[in-house]
Amino acid sequence: MRLFALLSLSVGLLATSAVAQTTPPADNLPGEAVFAISGRGFGHGVGMSQYGAFGQAKEGRTYDEILAYYYLGTELGRASAKPVRVLLAEGRRALTVSSTAPFRAVDATGTVVKLAAGAVAVGQELRLPGADGPATGPLVFRAGKAPLALDGVSYRGTFEVTSQGGFLRVVNVVGLENYVQGVVAGEMPHSWPIEALKAQAVAARSYALKNLLKGKPYDLYSDVRSQAYGGIAAEQPESTAAVRATAGRIVTYGGEVAATYYFSSSGGRTASAADVFGFAVPYLVSRPDPWDKASPYYRWGPILVGARTVQTKLGLTSRVVDASALTRTSGRLRSLTLATLTGPTSVPASLVRTTFGLRSTWISVGVLRLDRPRGSVEFGSSLRLTGVARNLASPQLAGSIGGGAWTPMGAFDQEVDGTVSRLVRPTATIRYRIESGGAATPVVGQVLLVRVAPRVRLVQSNQTGVISGSVRPRLPGALVSLERQRGTSWTPVGQTTTDDTGAFRLELVLVPGTYRARVSPSGAFVEGLSPALQVDG
Repeated sequence: MRLFALLSLSVGLLATSAVAQTTPPADNLPGEAVFAISGRGFGHGVGMSQYGAFGQAKEGRTYDEILAYYYLGTELGRASAKPVRVLLAEGRRALTVSSTAPFRAVDATGTVVKLAAGAVAVGQELRLPGADGPATGPLVFRAGKAPLALDGVSYRGTFEVTSQGGFLRVVNVVGLENYVQGVVAGEMPHSWPIEALKAQAVAARSYALKNLLKGKPYDLYSDVRSQAYGGIAAEQPESTAAVRATAGRIVTYGGEVAATYYFSSSGGRTASAADVFGFAVPYLVSRPDPWDKASPYYRWGPILVGARTVQTKLGLTSRVVDASALTRTSGRLRSLTLATLTGPTSVPASLVRTTFGLRSTWISVGVLRLDRPRGSVEFGSSLRLTGVARNLASPQLAGSIGGGAWTPMGAFDQEVDGTVSRLVRPTATIRYRIESGGAATPVVGQVLLVRVAPRVRLVQSNQTGVISGSVRPRLPGALVSLERQRGTSWTPVGQTTTDDTGAFRLELVLVPGTYRARVSPSGAFVEGLSPALQVDG
């Protein structure tokens, strides 16, 4: 039983996390962010946690004690044994009804058609073998000594087939207890303790009666819009025993059937209806759930999502650079605020969950981002790396030169809002990244490439017509071009290479003006430029 549509409601008490950071220092540009989503539980979180029921049953609690815990202040009552109408199929052009024993069909005029064991194809005209003409709908199929099957899947009760607008609809009219037998094993593993299965049976029975559809020719859906109902194929001996042992029992509050929401795993605490659905229900309140620890979804993640993936999946027009969560009192997400280059945007929890396939909305969002320096860095100079490392443990800087292994480079200076910085002195073009979480569950940020240019200096010699300079680090054989400024452009006037010490020398006719040296890219270094040199003649 899932309630994705209800998750879009957003009324509740709120608590805010750190405000998303959008602007790095002026000398840096926002880098590519990585979001690490970790969470707890599976499902909407309201009512009975199925793994919690499992844990309580393992400790010896009975089904009535389990139900009383998750539906606070409720009592057990009894429901009358009446049939329910379950939609099995609609919008069909044709279908097959079958049985391993003779069966029959009755139309709206009372005409009875006896059918031999086997399969009968039914089209939109409702014409049956052996009949004089099309039947008058609805056409009701009744079982003989063996149950009916729709397209090979067996169900208890009868099938009501209606043709409308050229399409067929099939409704299974089945007793409430038989319906619940087809639900329980589909909603909870039949190998679980009997008291947990009993709790599930009572919750499923109550949920069905509380959520009968109005204004439709059927009471319930056969899928997660109501509850997963699989007919006889879904039944198991253990779950059937639980249904029979609790026959007719329902959860009540104030003399009425209670809304017995249930879900897979709470992550340690259930949520209130007010927090998740936007309306308060006195017996659907947030409760500690330590028995849920048996769930494989008690804690999950991290799931890593790149900023560009976030932008694409949510259809945003501007690049995402940060995120912060707005949470409810139960810890579950209300909305996610995404900082983009053009301003913040808010995304509701339900959309976050469905877009990224999350198990629940009880999540935390870690952010890793290193900002990009403008241009290259000169060899020998320092650079302050900045970025964001929020909601993640012990962020560390790592570096890699020339595609080699990543080497730890120490911790960042970290502020309370999650911004980080670190002074580095790169000796060659290098890749940096933020790492968090250690070797067991590493969270790794996007790679930041910092380009390093050689340090180039140009001097005028005492010798007439000679200009010299140096390149650091030593780059023997590096190509050096001497350029003279003419207006707003630079014109090459000479060329040489560096010697083994990184020095270079040119002899040429010097005229007064402004000169500079340009060193071509070499190895782990990008192009380097010297400061301008004024030559007076």
